[in-house]
Amino acid sequence: MTGVKPAVVLDNRFARELPELAVEWQAEAAPSPRLLVLNEPLALELGLDPAWLRGPDGVGLLLGTTVPDGAKPVAQAYAGHQFGGYVPRLGDGRALLLGELVDTRGQLRDLHLKGSGRTPFARGGDGLAVVGPMLREYVISEAMHAMGIPTTRSLAVTATGRGVLREIPQPGAVLARVAASHLRVGSFQYAAAHRAVTGTDPLGRLADHDLLRRLADHAIARHHPAAATADNPYLALFEAVVNVQAELLARWMLVGFIHGVMNTDNMTISGETIDYGPCAFMEAYDPATVFSSIDHGGRYAYGNQPAVAEWNLARFAETLLPLIDEDSERAVAAATDALAGFRVRFQNAWLAGMRAKLGLPESVSHDQATGLVEELLKLLLGGRVDYTSFFRSLAHAARGDAGAVRNMFAEPEAFDDWLTRWRALAPAPDTMDHVNPVYIPRNHLVEEALTAATAGEPAPLEDLLEAVSAPYDVRPGLQRYAQPAPPDFGAYRTFCGT
Repeated sequence: MTGVKPAVVLDNRFARELPELAVEWQAEAAPSPRLLVLNEPLALELGLDPAWLRGPDGVGLLLGTTVPDGAKPVAQAYAGHQFGGYVPRLGDGRALLLGELVDTRGQLRDLHLKGSGRTPFARGGDGLAVVGPMLREYVISEAMHAMGIPTTRSLAVTATGRGVLREIPQPGAVLARVAASHLRVGSFQYAAAHRAVTGTDPLGRLADHDLLRRLADHAIARHHPAAATADNPYLALFEAVVNVQAELLARWMLVGFIHGVMNTDNMTISGETIDYGPCAFMEAYDPATVFSSIDHGGRYAYGNQPAVAEWNLARFAETLLPLIDEDSERAVAAATDALAGFRVRFQNAWLAGMRAKLGLPESVSHDQATGLVEELLKLLLGGRVDYTSFFRSLAHAARGDAGAVRNMFAEPEAFDDWLTRWRALAPAPDTMDHVNPVYIPRNHLVEEALTAATAGEPAPLEDLLEAVSAPYDVRPGLQRYAQPAPPDFGAYRTFCGT
């Protein structure tokens, strides 16, 4: 690897502090690299020159083949429950942490790659990625960011010039993404479980509670520093993660986002959304909605996501028990009490969000708001009404024009009673417009953009990104980006891309 000439400084703090969880590795060379999309605003936020990133050394950085002197790219080790089944050794099978950098606001951020080649964690996979899924992560993560939802960010997608065999040969690509960190529940499972089972980690190095403690201290320092001064720092760490995940899940549910693969290795300690594989946005409201081709039992259906998050957090709590209290019964009791806070925090955040989506004034009581929401969701489910379009159109009804929202129901008379009672509360349409997006990454538009980009036509992708980058602002010429899928789009399925 050659040194990057401009002042790009990548620290290797994770690898330095937690060498048991890091395997030094190098990205595979790209036969014919070509930058497909670059997030220039994010580059500037990171203190990186977009013009330089478009040049040979910059593209080399985005592929991991050219890194700064002193940097130490690593594949991270972690375990995880995948669809409920425990896998003790997962890790970055096709990814590398290039290192950490300090952005222009003084925040520490990870620079990370997906599709950079096989690592010791590849488990028989080819370690590669293809253009479509990497652009999917770019589009949806940036849409989530624009809606104010905590998420990893996409910096660039670079075509490698290498063919990758999936069902059919497809063009290869590498995604460069940025995160507060890539610490996961699975990171703690890896650190905690292997001492109990083998006395060593899968790479043959001594693992004990010291590793778990160092990992917890690293997470506290990086994400939840207030926990360091608590009477029980490790219990406070757990409580902090419970809180940020409850808030995150509420935000997912409020915009109809379905992650699709909520394994414990895909739940961050920071509270950011991570790993956009078979994700999608719900259109017709239905809690049973599943898009992922591998979620045969609907474990990660839209309506199941809060319960799955709570289950994942219980697995996180199990890893921390030795640090919370030497007495296992006291540790379990403390962790159980803390976990109980998830449902309360989630319900409060979700109801507050629904009140805003409905524009309800503060004078509306908790019970009245809850009743209105529950009634409405039953009506939406019964009418198979488009979730995003409904809430945006409802603001027009608050301004006096209920025609559009009534027309979403095959039998609008069933909706009229609810509508009358809601309008009598004097809802605030401007409040509604600030929280109900006009534009989301509609599934048919995402597929259109990815298909075109894979074939070398970037315009549909660029147009979609323009729409979802300002999701709350109605703009002329973008009407099709606010419309549900046409009837002939059919049943939609998403895939992991591995």
